[in-house]
Amino acid sequence: MNNDTRHLVVEIERLRADLLTMGRLAEERLREAMDSLVHRNLEALRAVIGGDARMDRVHVEIDHQCFTLLALQQPVATDLRTVVAALKIATDLERVADLAVNIAEAGLRYLHHPPVKPLIDLPRMATLAMKMLSEAIDAFVRRDLGLAHGVLRQDDWLDGLKGQIFRETLTFMLSEPRRIEPATDLILISRHLERVGDHATNIAEDVIFMVSGRDVRHGSHRLAPEDTGERRRSTPTPIV
Repeated sequence: MNNDTRHLVVEIERLRADLLTMGRLAEERLREAMDSLVHRNLEALRAVIGGDARMDRVHVEIDHQCFTLLALQQPVATDLRTVVAALKIATDLERVADLAVNIAEAGLRYLHHPPVKPLIDLPRMATLAMKMLSEAIDAFVRRDLGLAHGVLRQDDWLDGLKGQIFRETLTFMLSEPRRIEPATDLILISRHLERVGDHATNIAEDVIFMVSGRDVRHGSHRLAPEDTGERRRSTPTPIV
């Protein structure tokens, strides 16, 4: 292994580590937003809204690393796909952090009203969305196709929870018009959580492309793990 190759390997490992950090930050902000909503902690919600600085710094650093690698190292094949995937994944993670802010803002509005209903399904939805995000990031770091495919399969469960929340909340809105405003915020939060799942799915699709060179976006060409040479994993248990 010559010096240039060794340097590229080191820089790609650094890139993976920084993306793992960014992923943990995104998960942390999302968890803080949801915990603060459930525990009706207004100050903690405000802290989520004002706490984007570290996430932004890591994102800028990852972009700089990627562009430097592309310009100076000119990676090819798997290494090139890894750098391109890292650029896209960093953008998805930044948007997850933005969604955490959106949830905190909706939570602040919601907490100025009497509770519409016990918050049971929204925390379940958040748990599943964070699980998908964590597994997508782990799939990138470990180059694990089976784990990436598992994330794709969970997206339907997340959509199902969002639909369940919408139907139940709509019932409250129809029966008591005074609940329309806070109930609307609950629906918005469920939509934000669904978007977190969409970003986790994007990351999983990027991992599949990075490892196998196959484009599985839009669902029409998704492969089962055995089609990519990976051992079949058991179907993950939905969180409901």
